Amino acid sequence: MPTVERKTSPPAPSTEELLAHVESHLAAAIDGAMEAPPRLLEAARHAVLGGGKRLRPLLCIRAALAAGGRVDEALHSATAIELIHAFSLVHDDLPALDNDDLRRGRPTVHRAFGEAMAILCGDFLLGLACATISEGPVEPLRATQELLHATNRMIFGQVFDTLGGTDSSAEADEQLRAIHALKTGALILVSCRLGGIAAAAPPAIVSSLDHYGIALGQMFQAVDDLLDETQTTEHLGKAAGKDRDAGKLTYPRVHGLEGTRTRIEGLRVKALAAISGMGPEADPLRQLAEELATRSR
Repeated sequence: MPTVERKTSPPAPSTEELLAHVESHLAAAIDGAMEAPPRLLEAARHAVLGGGKRLRPLLCIRAALAAGGRVDEALHSATAIELIHAFSLVHDDLPALDNDDLRRGRPTVHRAFGEAMAILCGDFLLGLACATISEGPVEPLRATQELLHATNRMIFGQVFDTLGGTDSSAEADEQLRAIHALKTGALILVSCRLGGIAAAAPPAIVSSLDHYGIALGQMFQAVDDLLDETQTTEHLGKAAGKDRDAGKLTYPRVHGLEGTRTRIEGLRVKALAAISGMGPEADPLRQLAEELATRSR
């Protein structure tokens, strides 16, 4: 693997500093759409600025730093990814899909603003994400194309998860991995990939980040499914047990609770192995994999 050539930059920022950057850019992206109807902007703020792990933008920035880039080079991509994630949650919560009343401990957008506004808010966030990433300083056309490709893959996964259509002759585990590689994994993978692109990293390093992102996306969903079975609605800030009740394929349904824990450990090891050839600049990515494997919400 080629050595990462570090650009002149200050010491690696803390997670708190990165989160502050992300929150500031998310708010600026929404508030910058001054021609939008005020009620739409209010719904967008509710959807985007209401908390959340900010996993995807953090991954994007950390991947860029690990690949020799700077925070400012990755911020447009990081912001756009989180806007896409928020759009997917707004639409996923709608009555026609998951019909959820709670998101991040607050009423979902359609409960707070009505179904019509929730649909339009999701549409708005999708367009805003495209506008945001296209203004980035490094390979904006390529970055926009990568983001839209991942967005479509996420939507394909939602179709399979909600309406079916996967290969019915495949084993349950194969169907499960196929669904979540799209629905959950696509945005996590592209977060890592766009970080490498923002840093103008060589293909071998982008490939390492890709493999890390693939394993991390599967692991994140497996942990999510485990928490859905073992934690309460109050603890999670969203309805627990809904996927099981809806008869959806989940890791505990296919593998059981202990089998899911074993799968999580295997994916943690796989994620770490993918970036084993990268230097200490990738340590925050390693720490993030460890934290996500053991998270409780």
